[in-house]
Amino acid sequence: MSQDTKDAVNKILTDYLEEHKHRKTSERFAILNEIYSHSGHFDIEQLYVMMKNKKYRVSRATLYNNIEILLDAGLVIKHQFGKNMAQFEKAYKYKQHDHLICTDCEKVFEFCDPRIMQIQRSAEEMLNFNVIHHSLNFFAKCRQLKENGTCDHLKN
Repeated sequence: MSQDTKDAVNKILTDYLEEHKHRKTSERFAILNEIYSHSGHFDIEQLYVMMKNKKYRVSRATLYNNIEILLDAGLVIKHQFGKNMAQFEKAYKYKQHDHLICTDCEKVFEFCDPRIMQIQRSAEEMLNFNVIHHSLNFFAKCRQLKENGTCDHLKN
């Protein structure tokens, strides 16, 4: 994470905490830093393990409570890719992208296709709305699993 990004997300969190009269704890900023040091999607359990591996003393309850604050502050985005477990990703300087989820190994792949943005603009004009966010998820079966009996994504 660049210093500019770190400064920006820390300021957003500081402003949010002050506005909502929450305490500015070192744990909150450590959680934010860990999320922004990670690329891709994560769930609370993965975040817990990442922080434990770096010797942070945080509980799962602390992570659940703080992820709600980060969601409300607009610093994290929540996804529900099937099953019951939510996944998250950083939201600052978020580039719109869509997802393909392998239903065999549950790995999430991100992609961006400019045609989707064209469809969004067309829908906005046709229906007289301003889209503020969209989410497109494709759920797919691995072709390798069908052909070879194994999902190659499990190796990565």
